[in-house]
Amino acid sequence: MRVLITGANGFLGYSLSALLLKKGVAVIATGSGPCRLPFQENSLFRYIPMDITVPAAVHQQIKLAAADIIVHTAAMSKPDECELHPEKAYAVNVRGTAEVLEAAASIGSHFLFLSTDFIFDGQTGMYQEEDPPGPVNYYGQTKLEAELLTRQYPFDYSIARTVLVYGNNRSGRKNILGMVKEKLEKGEVFKVVDDQLRTPTFIEDLSFGIWKMIEQRPKGIFHIAGEEQMTPYEMVVRTAKFLGYNVNLLQRVNASTFTEPAKRPLKTGFDITKAKKELGYQPVPFEKGLELTFY
Repeated sequence: MRVLITGANGFLGYSLSALLLKKGVAVIATGSGPCRLPFQENSLFRYIPMDITVPAAVHQQIKLAAADIIVHTAAMSKPDECELHPEKAYAVNVRGTAEVLEAAASIGSHFLFLSTDFIFDGQTGMYQEEDPPGPVNYYGQTKLEAELLTRQYPFDYSIARTVLVYGNNRSGRKNILGMVKEKLEKGEVFKVVDDQLRTPTFIEDLSFGIWKMIEQRPKGIFHIAGEEQMTPYEMVVRTAKFLGYNVNLLQRVNASTFTEPAKRPLKTGFDITKAKKELGYQPVPFEKGLELTFY
């Protein structure tokens, strides 16, 4: 089996590539710029520079790769940047996805698209796969549009939605746990919102869920996330206690404290019953995720 991953230099790309290689799967990693993954000595691994906003490159490289499955993780994923630069966000998240879909269709690959809880409005939380979307920011809107394009794909497709991913980010970009650890190590106050709800997702659980989708090739949408719903403040308090840091440095605030360009949905988090039942997906408890992240 050959799996092509777009956006492979990112957080998920690193973790998923590592898992697939352990499973004996040939990985064709693609991304903008040079390879930042440490797998070049593995005979099953190949890296191809590919900018998804350049149609000719997308079609050429995907046809040459002839992958059985394409996992499309490449995206402009910072909500504030999407809000401030909507043309670029649309070019990457919507038009880029359209080009990858068209190229994938030319070789009949199974298409697996990575999406987000930000397609929902955040009014209820613990969303199921069939709940109606209603994004409150431009990032969520572009990801929803890309989902709709994926659902028109003429061959088999899957959509994996996830929530607030944490873990050991070897790709370089800090996630919330890396930021809180850095702040508390320096004895600095860290402001964290306590009026938003999420189901934080351990990066290795997300990779495992996607592996199950690659292995089984189910059609449709699956929510791949953690089981425990908590606020970001609760998340970092539990992290600080786990690491033995001073929790008094954590300042509880609400979303209005920050003047962020992009509005955030207040209550998301996913019901993962379908993924557990149909895929055999089972995330680790949050404290276990912390242990695997830091030790």
